[in-house]
Amino acid sequence: MSNTPMAASPLTRAVLEIDEYASGLGWDQPARLFALVDTARLRSQEPALAAQLGLADEPDTTGLTPVEQDEIPAGKPLDEFLATIAWPDAVAGCALTVERLMLPPSAESQVPDGLDEAGLAKWVAGHPDRQEVRMTVAVLRDGARDSALRLREKDTPTEVLTGSDLVPGLAQALAATFEE
Repeated sequence: MSNTPMAASPLTRAVLEIDEYASGLGWDQPARLFALVDTARLRSQEPALAAQLGLADEPDTTGLTPVEQDEIPAGKPLDEFLATIAWPDAVAGCALTVERLMLPPSAESQVPDGLDEAGLAKWVAGHPDRQEVRMTVAVLRDGARDSALRLREKDTPTEVLTGSDLVPGLAQALAATFEE
């Protein structure tokens, strides 16, 4: 976590750690889902796994450890996939990193009428002001949320934007995976 501020909350540190990991994989990657587990609990209840993850000697006792989950099925809409998830009690939160195309708010008035989802995606992909963005969004069971946004054209650790309400729809979809 070389670029993660130590003063940040455990959730922010986890989001930035996942963003840094995704950045190391490069662009044009599939969405990735992570369970967030309490690091101290992981060390005490699963010492072998903690050692395998390199956590045995870390001094941090208040952190969250991201554990990447199985690959998200290709071809299944993300919202449908998220609706099928239920987390065990040991999972304190979850995070998702996904790449999307984004347009500035000024482009909203330019959207042609009558486009279906595929047509809209094609129109956005061809728009001259489109930006590729990687979003990492995390939520905890207690409702806390955080996110990081990285633009492809400004792909440096110092250009990552963080905040709790940057991607509210995705945060809500992730929070729903903890509802009974």
